[in-house]
Amino acid sequence: MRSWTAPAIPTLPPGTERVHLRRSEDGDVRPVGGPERASLYVCGITPYDATHLGHAFTYLTFDLLNRAWRDAGLEVSYAQNVTDVDEPLLERAEATGVDWRDLAHSQIDLFRSDMAALRIIPPEHYLGAVETVPDVVRTVSRLLADGHAYRVPADASGEGAGDVYADLSADRRFGETMLDPEARTQQARTQQFGERGGDPERPGKRSPLDPLLWRAARAGEPSWPGDELGWGRPGWHVECATIAAMTLGAPITVCGGGDDLRFPHHEMSASHLRMLTAAPAPVSAHLHVGLVGYQGHKMSKSRGNLVLVSRLRDQGADPMAIRLALLAHHYAQAWEFTEGELIDAADRLAMWRAATSAAGAGEAAPLLAQLRTALADDLDAPRALRAVDAWARAALEGAPRSGAAEDAALAAAGIDALLGVDLAAPTAQVGRSDAS
Repeated sequence: MRSWTAPAIPTLPPGTERVHLRRSEDGDVRPVGGPERASLYVCGITPYDATHLGHAFTYLTFDLLNRAWRDAGLEVSYAQNVTDVDEPLLERAEATGVDWRDLAHSQIDLFRSDMAALRIIPPEHYLGAVETVPDVVRTVSRLLADGHAYRVPADASGEGAGDVYADLSADRRFGETMLDPEARTQQARTQQFGERGGDPERPGKRSPLDPLLWRAARAGEPSWPGDELGWGRPGWHVECATIAAMTLGAPITVCGGGDDLRFPHHEMSASHLRMLTAAPAPVSAHLHVGLVGYQGHKMSKSRGNLVLVSRLRDQGADPMAIRLALLAHHYAQAWEFTEGELIDAADRLAMWRAATSAAGAGEAAPLLAQLRTALADDLDAPRALRAVDAWARAALEGAPRSGAAEDAALAAAGIDALLGVDLAAPTAQVGRSDAS
């Protein structure tokens, strides 16, 4: 699967700041990545109702990390999946009378368009669940052969004979690291597992938390040949584990996604990776992004309180203003979107653009250092924005001086390369047809 067109990234004087991140594993802030390379796996969308601001906030966060690593001279390998077959997608397709494949394709196209408009650097590896079914089949077959998985009989409806589950008891390190502080007890974990795509009450399982690896074919559901597994389709967690292992290998420097992926998704995927790679710590650091709310609740497809990037763009919002509205919040904090956020971001963008053409442009070199320091400190985007605000005010209030044009150009390049905000005058937006 192809991703989207990469933005042009200006070349800056070499940077040396090493990025420090707050690991979800223990809450410690420590250096992550380097000295020469880093790998990044970010869990992608299930393609229906794309792209809301919660999605955009997540992918913007890892875009900042990607930019900060690259600026420090690291070679970055980046992979992202698309869960283009799964229960929520199939349920939405049935409810709307649209073929699930058409729904997935249209939403993936829209997501690509939104990412390009927001100037998100695309992943080097962009893979869908459907295209990687043969790879997942090999993964599940191997786990079965190694005694790390098992088959269960049919469920109460008479279907599901041949469903394959991971045996978490085979992973002695499962549960040692609690990525989700709210899932510390067995009861809490079982409840969260059921609320987030798991099936703790499935008859025949050895443990309520054992996750599905291969869903045997059911009537009316899409399925693919699985060799000795029989016809079926992949489970969610093993899809990500397989794609991560085949594209990046272990250990992965950072695995990330929204805060609601801590458990079960990331703990289950890490468990699969341990059993596949024999690496005791297949992920060096997990990073989780705060959820975005709207109208008093977490922005979610089920509630329908979504603010879509495409809708904001259709209403005339500058994609760079949308990006700035997101950058105004630290990635680790949940927050509530209001229309005022976008108004403030548009005003900030106008001030920054005016500053780049001001005769009294401020000092760009100190600004560049401040941006690098802010991003190296756990991707502190709000701090970086305050630094640019101060530079812009100084530029607009300063007296004319020689060298101002070159100074302003360096500042604009730094803002673009590190924050992804293009201060050139807005042009025609990337249309959906352009990204399809």
